[in-house]
Amino acid sequence: MKITVILCTYNRCQSLVQTLEDVAASRLDDSVEWEVLVVDNNSTDRTRSVVEDLCCRCPGRFRYLFEPQQGKSYALNAGVREARGDVLAFVDDDVTVEPTWLQNLTGALDGGKWAGVGGRTLLAGTFSPPEWMTMEGSDNHGDILAALFDLGPGPCELNRPPYGTNMAFRREMFEKHGLFRTDLGPQPGSEIRSEDTEFGRRLMAAGEKLGYEPSAIVYHPVHENRVQKSFFLRWHFDFGRAMVREWGSGPNILGISRRCFTFFKFLGTLLPRAILRWVITLHPQRRFFRKCQVWTAVGQIVEIRRQWQNAGGRSSCSTRGQAKAAVPKLTGL
Repeated sequence: MKITVILCTYNRCQSLVQTLEDVAASRLDDSVEWEVLVVDNNSTDRTRSVVEDLCCRCPGRFRYLFEPQQGKSYALNAGVREARGDVLAFVDDDVTVEPTWLQNLTGALDGGKWAGVGGRTLLAGTFSPPEWMTMEGSDNHGDILAALFDLGPGPCELNRPPYGTNMAFRREMFEKHGLFRTDLGPQPGSEIRSEDTEFGRRLMAAGEKLGYEPSAIVYHPVHENRVQKSFFLRWHFDFGRAMVREWGSGPNILGISRRCFTFFKFLGTLLPRAILRWVITLHPQRRFFRKCQVWTAVGQIVEIRRQWQNAGGRSSCSTRGQAKAAVPKLTGL
């Protein structure tokens, strides 16, 4: 087995050092060939010098790749194209990993049962959430706060996609199903994400099976700028926009764009219901969760309206065509 760890980074040279040191200390079988490909997404800090220093200290283990097109999906796709492994593992630039993380994550792909695997992501250290936030139950915000992914101590088949913080896929999955969508993924000034989960959902929709490996553990910190209501509201607004981009659009109805009907349905039904649930809820944690749902609905309406305006006189099938165009192909590149 040949493994490439793809780590995309943008202006986080301080946390990047610890993450790379942790990954470098990974324990794998001697028969396994592996490398770490760091994709610098146009950073302006000391990212390049940090990685080049590690390349000198660990020759053959680290590689540096510069991707000038801003946006995480572009960086991810550049990493996939340049990877030498037949198994591609993904990790963020601000986490710490256990020494057995990479072995356990990629080892789960032996045998051909899974097309991809998601590991277990836990909080780094302790965290006391404010009174308006809950980390438990159906209203929890742990996945937004720190990409938490914990389905328990036992391995199982996934019925939801893993997060890019801790996942791995066979390279052939990108050859069969395309790369990460470039109309999704965070960019400066935008919290639109879902490039990782959309890829997982795409695979599952095509009949591929994804597994959960709880022994592949990474620890994600809580960034102070995220422990704010304004961050969560922005995140949910952009999450609504990402949902609509992922849906695409169906054919016209009686010659009228389907977006038109969807827009007024959301504006006249979904949004008022979400606002009503928010207004009548008294429990502070559930009340804020309901408020976030309102912001998601507003994001959906804004994105539907944008697509409707951009489509103009074109066929309503154009949105699906645009979504397909946003999925770059690996073969032939």
